[in-house]
Order: sequence, then structure tokens, then C-alpha cells
Amino acid sequence: MLVALSIRDVVLIEQLDLTIEPGLGALTGETGAGKSILLDALGLAVGGRSDARLVRKGAGQASVTACFDLATDHPAREVLRDRGLPEEDQLILRRTVSADGRSRAFVNDQPASAGLARHLGETLVEVHGQFDTQGLLNPGTHLALLDRFGGIDTSDLNGKWQDRRAAETALDDARAEVDRARSEEAFLRHALDELDQLDPQADEEGHLAEQRTILMHREQLIEALDAAVEALDGDRGAGSALATARRGLERLADKAGNRLDDPLAALGRAASEIEEALSGLRGLGSDQGLDQTDLESLEERLFALRATARKHSAEVADLPRLRTEFAERLAMIDDQGARLEELARAVEAAAAAYRSAAAEVSLRRKTAATALDKAIAAELPPLKLEKARFETRVEPLDEADWGPTGQDQVRFMVATNPGADPGPLNKIASGGELARFMLALKVVLSADGGVPTLIFDEVDNGVSGAVAAAVGERLARLGERSQVLVVTHSPQVAARADCHLKVEKSSEGAATTTRVTLLDTDERREEIARMLSGARVTDQARAVADELVAAESR
Repeated sequence: MLVALSIRDVVLIEQLDLTIEPGLGALTGETGAGKSILLDALGLAVGGRSDARLVRKGAGQASVTACFDLATDHPAREVLRDRGLPEEDQLILRRTVSADGRSRAFVNDQPASAGLARHLGETLVEVHGQFDTQGLLNPGTHLALLDRFGGIDTSDLNGKWQDRRAAETALDDARAEVDRARSEEAFLRHALDELDQLDPQADEEGHLAEQRTILMHREQLIEALDAAVEALDGDRGAGSALATARRGLERLADKAGNRLDDPLAALGRAASEIEEALSGLRGLGSDQGLDQTDLESLEERLFALRATARKHSAEVADLPRLRTEFAERLAMIDDQGARLEELARAVEAAAAAYRSAAAEVSLRRKTAATALDKAIAAELPPLKLEKARFETRVEPLDEADWGPTGQDQVRFMVATNPGADPGPLNKIASGGELARFMLALKVVLSADGGVPTLIFDEVDNGVSGAVAAAVGERLARLGERSQVLVVTHSPQVAARADCHLKVEKSSEGAATTTRVTLLDTDERREEIARMLSGARVTDQARAVADELVAAESR
């Protein structure tokens, strides 16, 4: 709810800091005192249109700051999280307008767009008045309001809508894929035939490249192998020298005690290693592949693989995967009828489930509409709208307009004269009637968990006596569930308020300013008496004011 409002240099307000209480708050004052300025200032803070004319004469800029307490589940918190803005228990919206008309918006002291401020404001404040074009007068809100009134949960319907859209998307994608495949069928068949003949294997390029390198240097390798064998096993090779040294030492071993044991063992190990090396070298030298593999044939295979990979803008290692992919795409063409039929059946099943759920929701909406019309009808006579008729229309949408909320459009219609055809609220009702229709709707829909702060601008315009008392009684009922602020000229409404703010204008020299005062008990009595009697407050008016306050507090 709104807990504080700070205004600087807005029209006639030089400086104003208000603490706003919960419940029903009344703003009263003479006509022209500046009550509408307060609403304009609050509207600016919550994203309303900026205007240089709001800047007080002689000031450089106007500034308005509105502070709101946020419940833990308030939708504004999700908006803040989505935008990466600080999320706290209080939300502070600030707006400035310079004398040249430029405006800036801030959310929790972070620069933001006026659009974001407006989006947040729509979750925080709802204004109802003679020129209101938002909230209940916006037909786009009517369906959700009716669903909340009727306790209609559309989450299952939304799920079925998403299932239908997913099935349609899958079918559309499959059709597009088939169309693409058909357009390149000749290419696919040629490419697959080429890959089948080539028969590329995994890791084949690396193996072929290694073999090619070996074959390209075959002569050098053979020469090196022969030289190594001769060095190790020739008449003057390391093996022969090692054997000679070992035989000489062995003849003297028994004369040296055990001192030659370690050297002889080492020579034995060396001889064994040389024999193993010779065995490996002879094996390489006798490798038939080195002599018989056809280098030309191997290169032809390697170059064919690389050329095919370049043709498909791929790596050689990707060719087996491409082969499989091309085969699958051709198989899809060959089997396209069965697959598309299966997807089409899935679409029809999802659409049927959606239509069934939507039809059930439509029936529940029509039942809820009847109940809503009945509840509104009971509220109209006490508000001097006994000749008016309220009608909730639940009408089918064109199939192209169906969506996650169903197949219906909901509109609140009224007829203010007997026999007249109902029309949209803001087209049919006059200013005073419109505000009272809004009040009746809000009273009936007050349990819908809407915005926490409601503002009614002169909802009692043109009524008095019992009707004004009925307006006050309904505003008080709303105040039990939400914070309600009402701009009023009616003493019956003001007497119902939990807090009373008086707006008055004063002049000092050439300067005129507006100030707002929170009234105590005696000041409130005097203000209600003024509202009853006019400029000259009489004792009789004070006595009636006491009676009104006492009666309304019971």
C-alpha cells in the first residue's frame, strides 16, 4: 500500500510530505484548493504522462516520490526481479520533470524508464474517477476479473494451449523439413551414393596420413634400419664387442672373488637389451607392408576423402555422420506421409483437448457472469442507479484469437436508461454515474486480490443524503480490505474515513500555495461542519457533524 508521498514544486505545491494510513482516507477542501494536484502528482510518480506545466512557476523542476509497502507475494516483486532491480520490502518510485518538459524516473533509486514505472504503478494503484480510462474501464482486464470473481483456474487450460501450440510447431517444422528435403532430393541421393561408394571410416584420415608419411620415407627408414643392425650385430658391432668383453671377464671371475658379479650382470642385461632391439629392428625391416603398400593408391584414397569433405564444407572425420544424416533425410522423404500423418493426429488430439477444456471454462464463465450481474444489481439502487442495468457479456472469439485463457472475450456493459441497449462503461455512463459504477464493481470484486491502493476521485459527485451515505458505507467496506483514498465533497463520506486530510490554498503576496493537513478529532469535526453548512460554520452544523461521525463509527 501507499505509505508516503513527497511532493516538491508541483503546480501550487512548494513542499509537501504526507504519511498515508491504511483503511479509508478522505481528502476534502474547497473547490480549486488543489485536491486534483495531489492525484496528478501521484500519477506522475507511478508512470503517468509528464508535462512541463506541472512545474511550479519559478522552479527548475518538479519532483514526486511515492513509497509503497510490498507484501511478500506482491506482483511488483517479480517485475523487479525480471529487471534486475533491488527488491526490498518497500518500493520507492520517484519522478522528476524539468521546466523544459524533460522527465526522469527512478525505481528504488535506480534510473528507470517511465514505462517501467507505469508497469509497476499498475500493480500498486488504481484510480477511479470521472475521466478514468484504466483499471475496470479497460476491457482487457475484464476476463481476468471475472475469472477471479468466479474462482476459475485456467492453469490447466493454459497447459493444453501450450500442448496444442507445441504439436502445431512440431508439425510445421516437419512439413518445412520435408519441403527442404524435397527441394534437395536429387542432391541428397547423389551425395549419399558418393559417400556409400567412398565408405569413409572413423579416424581413417589419421591412419592414412601416418601410412603415407612412412611410405614417403621408406628408403631412408630401411637404410637406417640396416645401419642400426650392422652397428649392433656386425663383426665390429656393439653386440660382438659386448660378447668379447663378457667372455674375458668370465674367465677371470673365479680369481676375483665376487667383485666381478655386478659388472657381469650388467653386461648380461645389456646383451639382452641389444638382442631385443635387434629383434625389433629385423621385424621392421622384414615388414612386408613397407615394401608392398602402394603409395599412389593410398594417396588417391586420402585425397578423395579430403576432396569430398571440402565439397560438403566439413572435416573428413564428419563424413560418416553426414552419410547417416543424408540417409535419414532421404528416409524421411520416402516415409514422409506416415510421419506427417502421425504429427497431424497429435495436433488434432491436442486441439480437441484444448477445445474441451475451453468449452468447460466458457460454461463456468457464463455462470460466474450471471452471479456477477446479480451482485452488481444489488449494489446499484442505493447508489442512485436503480434504473441502470449491468451486464457481463461472455462472447466467443474468432479461432485466430484463441489463446491460453480460452476462446472467450469478456466485456462489462451498462445501460443507464430503461429500454436502452447496453454499451461500454466509459461510452454510456456520465461522469458521476461512471464513478459510482466503478465503486459498485470494486465492492463486489473486492475479494479478487487486486491492487492494494484504490483512489476514487469525487465518486459522490452529484449525490447527497442517503445516496452519499451509501457511497461512504461502500468505501468503508473497501477500506477494510484495501487502502482507499477518496476525494470528496460529501460530509457523509468524510465521516466514514479512518483518516482525514484537508487540502487548502493560501496566498501570501503574489504567491499562492496548496498545503495538506492531517486533521485531528476537533479539526475533523470543524471540516465536516464546513462541508455541511458552507463558509459560515454554525453550532447546528457542528452538532450534525458529531452525529454523522458517531453514527458512521458504530
